[in-house]
Amino acid sequence: MSTKQIEMVLAPKQPHFVGDGFRVHNFIPSGYGLTMERMDPFIMLDYASRYHFPPTGKPKGVGVHPHRGFETVTIAYKGSVAHHDSAGGGGEIKEGDVQWMTAASGVLHKEYHAESFCATGGDFQMVQLWVNLPAKDKMSTPKYQAIENSHIPKIKVDGGVVEVIAGSYQAHQGAASTFTPVNMLNAKLTSGGSAAFSFPSNHNTCILVIEGEVILNDTEDVPLDHLALFKNEGESFTIKATQQSIVLILSGEPINEPIAAHGPFVMNTPEQIMEAFQDYELGKFGELAD
Repeated sequence: MSTKQIEMVLAPKQPHFVGDGFRVHNFIPSGYGLTMERMDPFIMLDYASRYHFPPTGKPKGVGVHPHRGFETVTIAYKGSVAHHDSAGGGGEIKEGDVQWMTAASGVLHKEYHAESFCATGGDFQMVQLWVNLPAKDKMSTPKYQAIENSHIPKIKVDGGVVEVIAGSYQAHQGAASTFTPVNMLNAKLTSGGSAAFSFPSNHNTCILVIEGEVILNDTEDVPLDHLALFKNEGESFTIKATQQSIVLILSGEPINEPIAAHGPFVMNTPEQIMEAFQDYELGKFGELAD
């Protein structure tokens, strides 16, 4: 197998707040050239780098809003979030857990800092991804996968472990079910630890350094909070930690269908976007109290 070459290493943009509870750096889509089409099926990546919130009596977060046509994935590295949606999904996403919400035909949802976190305050660090759905599944029934860290397979590697959220690693299947081929992994490595990965050359692949600093393919330094994008050629690459590190690895097969996106809706045509807004106004996304 040939080595997957690095296309670019990107520093985080200036953060902005989503609601009053999520201070994020946007990597996908962005002015870096990481468009929805370039990164398909990963059509949004907001990274809440580590940030300290003081205790508060009122939970911070984002109020009720709709989604249609894709999935939202929230990975909790520090802190905890409470989620509720109009399809009945919900719960508390604690440190190490993953929330995988399939909006599909449409849901309302809201997410706030969990009451337990609000009471104490502390460091908050998360990733939220939007994963596109193929046209045939965009209007399927919404569903919710609450994935506790204890249910995520952990594969030992040299100086650490690889957590398999979705896809597979060394023949171990991930905890989440997906509509298209998606690999979503956390490599947790001690200083000097390393792990090797291999994905098809046409899959859109990137890594995000959540903690520490790493070297890719023994050649490219990737600092804390930076994203490295791979070219769509070659299959294999290595990650070596120069200090205790956590790295999120994303690789997915492009769906290669037209993308029409507006606000909280991602469909295939402008007409479908208009229909989504109409259905939302007509109350077809269900009900959810603030």
